[in-house]
Amino acid sequence: MTDAPHQPGSTARPLRILIGGDTFGPDVNGAAKFAERLAGGLVERGHEVHVVAPRPEDGPNVTRIEEHEGQRMTVHRLRSWRWHPHPWLRYALPWRIEQNAARILDEVRPDVVHFQSHIVIGRGLARQAAKRGIRVIGTNHFMPDNAMQFTPFIGGLKDRAISAMWKAAGRTFGLAAEVTTPTRRAADYLEKYTELRGVHAISCGLHIDNYTPAMEPRDENVVLFLGRVEAEKHIDEMLRAVARLDASLAVQVEIIGDGEQRPALERLARELGIADRVHFAGYAPEDYLMRQLTRATVFAMPSIAELQSIATMEAMASGLPVVGANAMALPHLIHDGENGFLFEPGDIDGFAERLNRIFTMSHEELLVLKRESLAIVEAHDINRTLDTFEALYRGEPVDDPVADGVGSTTH
Repeated sequence: MTDAPHQPGSTARPLRILIGGDTFGPDVNGAAKFAERLAGGLVERGHEVHVVAPRPEDGPNVTRIEEHEGQRMTVHRLRSWRWHPHPWLRYALPWRIEQNAARILDEVRPDVVHFQSHIVIGRGLARQAAKRGIRVIGTNHFMPDNAMQFTPFIGGLKDRAISAMWKAAGRTFGLAAEVTTPTRRAADYLEKYTELRGVHAISCGLHIDNYTPAMEPRDENVVLFLGRVEAEKHIDEMLRAVARLDASLAVQVEIIGDGEQRPALERLARELGIADRVHFAGYAPEDYLMRQLTRATVFAMPSIAELQSIATMEAMASGLPVVGANAMALPHLIHDGENGFLFEPGDIDGFAERLNRIFTMSHEELLVLKRESLAIVEAHDINRTLDTFEALYRGEPVDDPVADGVGSTTH
């Protein structure tokens, strides 16, 4: 194809795009948020967008108009069942996915299918789209190791299960014309464990202008965490690090998000003697989240399994310095000593020392970090992400946006 990426007011033909995944709003996680922002941004640009996702409540298949990211779109909700080891995750019925995918594709007749997960819905859509000659794009947000905490595998069986998951991923993503993932490190990771090559690194992106940095001197010390409250996030390390800080700093902790680890973390805060300074907000409304991003002094991300971390980008767009684990993709957002500090996973003393460094900085020193966060996150504006996916949908070669500070690649 030779069409240019569609922009509002351009003459390029709008596309009919079908986005499918195993998680989508109202689910709260990085993959669901990316799919919502992508779908909403494409609708805003004039494309016809359909979404296929599990129904978040019991009931039969249903097609309805839903609003996500302020945009109305057609969402095909499939009958789903709870994965009971997980606190909220639901999957479409795997033994019906081929039939449902075929039905929806024949009804919608999309120009392109973009799947966000290979597990159930992506697998069905990719197979049926390939049979019909429909262009397929696949994006990976999945790490098998993360799924294991909600799967009763142990010992050698766990290793075999992870290997089987990677093989399944390779088969499904192998049906796609192009494969993407949020960062270059995540792309290298996917290529390493599958036979895929030429994986694009394309940032999930965010609406940078939606965030409000506070550049005036602070009058309190607040460390913020935003995300799923689950084991791989290692939030316990943040609480232990805060407990080791000088009491005169009066550091407050704000945790926005929920998950199966919350009761254990609440107990830990009591055991550490800091429960009166730790606030668990749960799933908070958007206006509350934005206020806390503006209010906080520093954002903490102790997770060791981030393929990108939209939450960290949101913090950076709010002008926050970041203290995070030196693991997976975080070093590409956190430039040590420039917009925050990295610590080695599990090093509680190192974590505490870096938090202390920020809380004891002068206002002028803190401003340097805040301004650098704003500068780094500019590369992750959602419009660059949308431009790139539009080009991929049309079959055009693209320059991957700078997703992680390592430059761009043409495919």
